[in-house]
Amino acid sequence: MRASTNQTLQLDRRAALPALARSYWFKQAVPQESAPQGLRGRHSVDIAIVGGGFVGLWTALAAKAMQPTARVIVLERDLCGGGASGRNGGFAMSWWPKISTLLSMAGRDEALRLALASERAIGELERFCLARGVDAHFVRGGWFWTATTEAQRGAWASTLQACERVGHQPFTAVAPDELARRTGSPVHLEGIFDTATATVQPALLARGLRQAALDDGIEVYEGSAVRTLHTGAPAVLGLDEAEVRAGTVVLANNVWAAAIPELAPLITPVNSALVVTEPIGERLQELGWRGNEAITDSQLLVGYYRKTRDGRLVFGKGSGALSSGGRIGQVFSRDPGTEALTEADFRRTYPELRDVAIAQAWAGPIDRTYDSLPVFGRLRGADHICYGIGWSGNGVAPSWVGGQILAALALGRKNEWSESALVGRECRKFPPEPIRFMGGTLVRNAVLRKERDEALGRKPAWLDTRLATLAPAGLEDKS
Repeated sequence: MRASTNQTLQLDRRAALPALARSYWFKQAVPQESAPQGLRGRHSVDIAIVGGGFVGLWTALAAKAMQPTARVIVLERDLCGGGASGRNGGFAMSWWPKISTLLSMAGRDEALRLALASERAIGELERFCLARGVDAHFVRGGWFWTATTEAQRGAWASTLQACERVGHQPFTAVAPDELARRTGSPVHLEGIFDTATATVQPALLARGLRQAALDDGIEVYEGSAVRTLHTGAPAVLGLDEAEVRAGTVVLANNVWAAAIPELAPLITPVNSALVVTEPIGERLQELGWRGNEAITDSQLLVGYYRKTRDGRLVFGKGSGALSSGGRIGQVFSRDPGTEALTEADFRRTYPELRDVAIAQAWAGPIDRTYDSLPVFGRLRGADHICYGIGWSGNGVAPSWVGGQILAALALGRKNEWSESALVGRECRKFPPEPIRFMGGTLVRNAVLRKERDEALGRKPAWLDTRLATLAPAGLEDKS
């Protein structure tokens, strides 16, 4: 569907829940939650940002820094940090694992620039926390990219080759015995290490960004779901008790952007599930995991895990469950099925922790593109409405890059950000519903069976192996 100056988009039509269940991170960041006072009345602003997560808040901060006189408003349907930004694993990673895709999409120079920009973003995140006094538990412990089954060995080979082609190698090989010792588990058969990756407490970061935005004179309204967007000039955003006229609109609302027909083919909402243990710092030390490394395996439905400041282990799995019609419902909030899969992976990876209790489990939404890189642009026929979507589970640090891109687009600046290869790029599209849900579930279940067989040392069924090739990219590139 082509947007026009007289089109009204229904932004909230796929939201099946008023808010997602609170994650462990959010409960820690906001121990005493109170109902927000939503926006009321009629307002006119220069820039209206839909979504108060990492992308929306970085965009607001960047836009205000570029044009201090601009009236910038952030409209968040829940509380900042209540959505994807406050319920992920807290991995601040770069785009180096996607360098092959970047090369195919953008060529050597731009691929190198974007990969370095995403690495720079980790440092920018650290500088922000120090400058603003935000204790988001930032620790630059590095990242182990590992194989936990024979089938996963060498999953990073093409990435290492692509890094050599652009003349920058961020990864180093790790001897198997050292890997097993430093990760605390012999299940890790081989791997490579990246020193740049950090971990954060993501909800504390989201709340810190919110406070920084308020300090900079940006208006942030929580409990302010945007129901409709009229694409005329100025754009008109309809809320339950408010109306906002905006010269420019930025859509930074993660999976909820799939409600817009033009954007729906670019992303598919999938879930990820996480569990957090009781504090077990001494046990982890005994196993040999004495550092603060982030760790992943190389499954398509990737396992990812890290420690917390108080010695808990957070273990997540890109479990990939879909919802019928792309509705943002319970599967993205609490989902016993995928939470059980996640706990099972945790028990397999750390069998010596079989007696450790799970303190909390939760699920969260991921706005996945087919190649797992985000896409930016303007709605057709409505150049004053910009979007940045498709973070695909890696938005904690790269969202800073997204903020620079979206701020430049919103302000009409021509620079390296607005002219990035990620802006207006051609993306492989997902099929429409109900084919998307039915086909996606078929492929996802095949991947689950295939990776379960591989974990058990069995040869997967031929059909499952073939169907798994249709899945969107994980850590491994599909360029």
